[in-house]
Amino acid sequence: MTSFAQNLKFHREQHNLTQEELALKARLGTKTIEKYESGEQVPNTQTILKLSTVLDVPASELTPSK
Repeated sequence: MTSFAQNLKFHREQHNLTQEELALKARLGTKTIEKYESGEQVPNTQTILKLSTVLDVPASELTPSK
């Protein structure tokens, strides 16, 4: 099973973005992105949609597969 954290990091790296750049584009804090990628915190649905828009991937690509 792939976690949200792994999916987010994968897609961020595919776009050659740093955590800081993604945070800026998504209007989130860098620490927040770090927490999402470490699995320490899981974003709400609205934030997942925002991240999917910034990364230009469907939200289903970020959410964990069952």
